[in-house]
Amino acid sequence: MTAARSQTIQPLSLGRSNSARSAALIALVTALVLLCALSVAVGTRSVGWDDIVSALSGQTDSIGAAAVSVRIPRTFLALLAGAALGLAGAVMQGVTRNPLADPGILGVNMGASLAVVIGVAWFQISSAHAYIWVAIFGAAGAAVFVYTIGSLGRGGATPLKLALAGAATSVAFASLVIAVVLPRNDIAGGIRSWQIGGVGGATFERIYPVLPFLAVGFLVSLLCARKLNSLALGDELAAGLGERVAVARIMAALGAVLLCGATTAVCGPIGFLGLVVPHVFRLLIGIDHRWLLPFSALGGACLLLLADMLGRIIARPAELEVGIVTAAIGAPFFIWIVRRQRIREL
Repeated sequence: MTAARSQTIQPLSLGRSNSARSAALIALVTALVLLCALSVAVGTRSVGWDDIVSALSGQTDSIGAAAVSVRIPRTFLALLAGAALGLAGAVMQGVTRNPLADPGILGVNMGASLAVVIGVAWFQISSAHAYIWVAIFGAAGAAVFVYTIGSLGRGGATPLKLALAGAATSVAFASLVIAVVLPRNDIAGGIRSWQIGGVGGATFERIYPVLPFLAVGFLVSLLCARKLNSLALGDELAAGLGERVAVARIMAALGAVLLCGATTAVCGPIGFLGLVVPHVFRLLIGIDHRWLLPFSALGGACLLLLADMLGRIIARPAELEVGIVTAAIGAPFFIWIVRRQRIREL
C-alpha cells in the first residue's frame, strides 16, 4: 500500500519548482494588468491617452472619454467572466478527471442558458437577481443531469461517458432554446444576441448584482484545491487517505456551478475558454490544483480580455462578440486535445 501510494502521489509533485511557479504567477499578473490597460485603450475607435486620463478622472465631455468610460466596465466584466470560466473549467476537469471537461462541453452553460430563456419567455423575469438565480439553478440541474446520465451502465461516470452525455445534453438544450424563442418575436432579437456570449454593453449596474455569487464561487473553488488533488488519485485511494469523496466532489461542483451560472446570466454562454486555459497550464506548471486553480483563473481573464480586444479590432468599425472569438480559438484546440488523447491511448 505504501509503495502504491508513493507511486500515485508522485505525479502531483511534478512540474516546475515553487519558485519558478511563483515567478510565472507574477508574470501572469503583470500580463493581466497590461491587457486591462490595452482593453481600455484599444477598441473600434482610436482614443488618445489624454482622453483615457480624462475618463478615469470622471470627465466624459469628449467623444474619446465617453468611449473609454464604456470600456472600463466592459474590461472589468471580461476580467471577472474570464477568471470565473477558467477556474470553473479547471475545477470541472478535476472533479470528473476528464481533460475534455468544460462548462460548455458538459452542458452546464447551456443548462443555465435554457433556464434563463424559459424564465424570460414564460415567467417574464426581468431583474438582475432573478436572472442570476435562474441561471445558477439551470446550471446545477444540467450538471446533475449530465453526471446522472454519464453514471449509468458499467464503469460508472467515466470521462468518455461524461463527455458524450454533456455534448448530447448541450445539443438538446440548444434545440430547446430555439424552440422556446422561435414563437416569441418580442424577445427573439435580444435572446439571440445574448446567446452568442459577450461582454459588450457592460455597465457596473449589471455587474454589481453578480459579484457576491462570483465571490462565493471563487472562494469555494479555491478552497477545494487539496480535495481535487485527492480526487486525482482515484476515489478508492482518496477515501483511503481520509477524504470524503462525495462531499469533496459536491463542494467543488458547487463552486463551479456558481461561477458558470452567474457568468452566463450576465454574459451569455461563452464556450471553450474553460477547456483551453486549464489544459495549457496543466502542461506548463503541472497538475497540483493548489497552483493550477489560480493560474487558470488569471489565464482565463487574460484570454477573454485578449479575445474581446481581437473582436473589436478585426471587425472595425463593427465588432465580433467574444463568444465567436473564443469558439474560433477553442474548436481547433479541442480537436488537438482529442487527437492527443487518442494517440496516448494507442
